[in-house]
Amino acid sequence: MASTAFAAPACTIGTAGQTQRISVGETGRSMLIHIPAGFDRTDPAPLLFLLHGSTATGAAMLRDSRLEATSDAHGFILAAPDAGIPAGEGFVWNIPGVPTVTGDIPGPEDADDVAFFRAAIDWLAAQHCADPARVYATGLSGGGRMTSWLGCVASDKFAAIAPVVGLRAGNPDPDEPQRPDPKTCRPDKSMPVIAFAGAKDNTNPITGGGTGYWQYDMHAAEMRWAALNRCRAAPVTLWVAPGVYEERYSDCRNGADVVGRISVDGGHSWVVDNDELWRFLSAHRRGK
Repeated sequence: MASTAFAAPACTIGTAGQTQRISVGETGRSMLIHIPAGFDRTDPAPLLFLLHGSTATGAAMLRDSRLEATSDAHGFILAAPDAGIPAGEGFVWNIPGVPTVTGDIPGPEDADDVAFFRAAIDWLAAQHCADPARVYATGLSGGGRMTSWLGCVASDKFAAIAPVVGLRAGNPDPDEPQRPDPKTCRPDKSMPVIAFAGAKDNTNPITGGGTGYWQYDMHAAEMRWAALNRCRAAPVTLWVAPGVYEERYSDCRNGADVVGRISVDGGHSWVVDNDELWRFLSAHRRGK
């Protein structure tokens, strides 16, 4: 008898090389999705979430980051959602127990952003578009803090994270805000981290201080992630480009290094080498 050929499942979302707004399953929310040029619809691609800063939008973050070109060059799906809480001319992210830039602490009536990300990942995987083992997050400022939060509470969904001018490792300790509260960041799995920052950032200073949700410095955040990832080697600091130095914790459990890249003249902006960001993230798969 002749054998019957079965077509491989194929992703039907969006148009290759373009960015479109897509309704996400039954979540009641949508997001901008860039499908990379040359996308093979029978081969699920890596997925990178790009999170905007406080009171901004996914569309503005796409423009400012220029990651659509990086998506095309490296073949990953780029998703830029709006946060769930309207504020100003845009939106802010829901990090439980932490006041937003408006000064309000999100309540039970506010959208659950972590639940949205979980649903979006599952939906994109079910559509045969995204590889659930290769899901990553990056974001600027408030989006960087939300990216850090996803590393803390959704390590079962994300393979690595890249906060930008927003690295956190849990909320500031209420009794000693110059250090992270270990009770508020307990990932189930190792979480590789690359964080980008500017030494001249006066909004989220790398030396700490600032508003109530910031307080502890970037080094404290790096050290906490290194402890969570059981890094054994002493941290090493190297100049990696003109005006850019790197602080790296290595020999970590499951290869989950922790890296801070600091631009000496950078401020509170997208101080990122996009190719380096993707090189680091794409080296990791969930569960490995």
